[in-house]
Amino acid sequence: MITVALKGLLGRKLRATLTAFAIVLGVAMISGSFVLTDTLSKSFDGIYHESYKSTDAVVSSKQAVKTEDGSTETPAFSAAVLKQVESLPGVRTAQGSIEDEAQLVGKSGKPIGSADDGIAIAVDTSADQSQNPLKLVSGRWPSGDGEVAIDKSTAEKEHFEVGQTVGAFADGPVRKYEVTGIVRYGEVDSIGGATITVFDLSTAQRLFDKQGKLDLIRVSAKTGVTEAELVRQIRPLLTATTEVKSAEAQASSDSKETQSDLNFIKYMLLGFGGIALFVGSFVIANTLAITVAQRMRELATLRTLGASRRQVLGSVVLESVVIGIFGSAIGLFLGLGIAAGLNAILKATGVDLPSESLVFSGRTILVSLGVGTLIALLASLRPALRATRVEPIAAVREGAVMPTSRFARYALGVSLVVIAAAVALSSWSVFAHGLEIKVRLFGLGGGILLLFVGVAMIAKRLVRPLAYVLGIPGARLGGTAGKLARQNAMRNPSRTASTAAAVMIGIALITFVAVLGQGVRSSFTSAVNELFVADYTLIGSGEGAPISNKAAQAVAKAPGVQVVSEIRSAEARVGDKKILITGVDGNLTKTVHMTWTKGSSSVPAQLGRDGAFVTDRYADDHSLQVGSSLRVKTPTGQSLRLHVDGIFDEPQGGSPFGPVSISTGTFDRSFANHDNDLTLVNVNGGPTAENTTALESSIAAFPDAEVQTRDEFKDGKLKGLTMMLNILYLLLGLSVIVSLFGVINTLVLSVFERTREIGMLRAVGMTRRQVRRMVRHESIVTALIGAALGMGIGVFLAALVTRAVSDYGIGFSIPFGSLAVFTAVAVAAGMLAAILPARRASKLNVLEALQYE
Repeated sequence: MITVALKGLLGRKLRATLTAFAIVLGVAMISGSFVLTDTLSKSFDGIYHESYKSTDAVVSSKQAVKTEDGSTETPAFSAAVLKQVESLPGVRTAQGSIEDEAQLVGKSGKPIGSADDGIAIAVDTSADQSQNPLKLVSGRWPSGDGEVAIDKSTAEKEHFEVGQTVGAFADGPVRKYEVTGIVRYGEVDSIGGATITVFDLSTAQRLFDKQGKLDLIRVSAKTGVTEAELVRQIRPLLTATTEVKSAEAQASSDSKETQSDLNFIKYMLLGFGGIALFVGSFVIANTLAITVAQRMRELATLRTLGASRRQVLGSVVLESVVIGIFGSAIGLFLGLGIAAGLNAILKATGVDLPSESLVFSGRTILVSLGVGTLIALLASLRPALRATRVEPIAAVREGAVMPTSRFARYALGVSLVVIAAAVALSSWSVFAHGLEIKVRLFGLGGGILLLFVGVAMIAKRLVRPLAYVLGIPGARLGGTAGKLARQNAMRNPSRTASTAAAVMIGIALITFVAVLGQGVRSSFTSAVNELFVADYTLIGSGEGAPISNKAAQAVAKAPGVQVVSEIRSAEARVGDKKILITGVDGNLTKTVHMTWTKGSSSVPAQLGRDGAFVTDRYADDHSLQVGSSLRVKTPTGQSLRLHVDGIFDEPQGGSPFGPVSISTGTFDRSFANHDNDLTLVNVNGGPTAENTTALESSIAAFPDAEVQTRDEFKDGKLKGLTMMLNILYLLLGLSVIVSLFGVINTLVLSVFERTREIGMLRAVGMTRRQVRRMVRHESIVTALIGAALGMGIGVFLAALVTRAVSDYGIGFSIPFGSLAVFTAVAVAAGMLAAILPARRASKLNVLEALQYE
């Protein structure tokens, strides 16, 4: 039976190849994600372990309250700790440093890289440099105010040399510095493409407002003192904002922090790879179900010759496993190519990594081959079980059909139960209180998968009415060929439903994203229109990163400026929850229109040292009233005792405020980060070209700041949302591509099955062109059925999720324009999928087709 199965597979090469490609793309995403992230992980591990090779222990600053996203600045600690460490009996040398963020400015006057890509490191030139991770390539270390060293990668790309001047800025305006040296970080020219600016220690302490403070102490042990012993000696010196780790542990921690974005990329690619494989399982199951039905006589003959049910089952499963291994192998190496391409792009864009070769681990091979093969195996079980029900007598019986399963009469009830369970699980995941985010995501994902399965099970009962309605345009425009195409789609509803189900999944997810995106877009636009009453705002250029509050001081001096209001934020803990705390000033209500549930527009100006206002949703969730007390624990280790002075009615679409807002004075005393998220400005005469020019001139020394009107601010944020949606559409489009192979498979097999019918049509006068049109219209009808089911599911899921997050400012809005585009894409996909089957059908020899059995 093994030989029979393999020979049969080789005899149907086209079908086997098309079916295998249902596995290829999903496995390629999985393989590529593992190879790329493993390669980058190894690279960063090497960089940081090299940087600590002469160090035994590291004392560093930490947040007393660990923030979720790392956006809150870690507070520095007293430089007196360095003296205490040096006095320990196990310490040979200790070197303190400042590590912060600063950006270099190119010769064009524009910042080099993005706001998060500028690393500033301080060097104590009076100390031994054996523990310094930076190595001089040329020149000398900076030794005073007005001098810097820069990384080799930036120097080469921007054409800077020792002795030239370069602009740099941190928490303040741009200053010119003399380049005294070119450095490398360990063995690389930069860290992942980031710029490195090196200051001497005293200059860095002044520049970053850390006089008498340090961010890091590298410690080497005396001979005979182990790392563990050194760490134990240092630990009693620690405070709530300091920690000590061995050099190896610190290297791993630094590498992990740098690679945090890589995990997002990895899980995103794995997720979309999983979606593609899920769609591929429908394609495989449908293809095998059709071929089992078409090979009924062959299977019955095998049963007549003595093959057992188990052997028939094994032959179909073996065929599927071979296809799975074949597709997985192609996907594995295609993923290697994808990773190599992405790695080359990273290097071309300046991400400097030491690794010259991709990491192709055994884990990647096993997971890629195993997952692809397992999906193919599971997809084959139902068709294989159907194959075992073929009776030997079917080999000689004319017009024999596949026997009906004894469970067929329960199909409708089972599908309804599955759909109900899917809706219940999804609803519980999004509406239940107190669930962890992972539980919610897994529950929602499981509910969506069940919903797809349930709808696919019941879809055959919807095919006839859908095919009739969706086939009307083709029947009217395509004449006889169009009418026949509609009838073909309705003739075998199970087959059409299974084929459409693969299309349904991709369209459903794309629709889900589109509806959510439209809801975010409309809600955000409404909120900005309601809240933003200022004439201008200053935000960080590029992605709108926070900017120095000193830019607000500079813009306040511009001619015509009447009001400047600053909004900044950071994470802290209230009770056992981490929330966003906002710092606001007394001018807030002159630039932001605020509606108060309790309190008035005078609240922000009267907050003082211990006042706060909260959003109405936060007040409802925590039973807060005016006068209620709050205790806030900040990352700097401070504990704030606050009382509620007002409750803000936050509009749908959100606001720039966190759940709790305090005065900027209290904020600055309690948090290390004083950058502004928004700097709102009112000027005499409102937004005009002259006022815009004046404001831009006032902040010329802050190249990362951008002046925007309300509409420009709104358009900039929506542009970022649109870009993110387009990326999601592109990745989800892979599942649609996989589904096209299913449509192609079905049509090819359908043409094979209807060989005599097509020959008869040709004999009575149907032209080749009409045959192609008939197959093409059938493909389009099938794709439109999948699109109709998918859009319905996508809108339902988006409505469910939107209702769950409505309190967070996201409304429900249907993007009819996008849905029209998705329909057009479904039509185009159907036409594309029909090209090969239509050509094969039109080329059938009429006489041979009439004689075909």
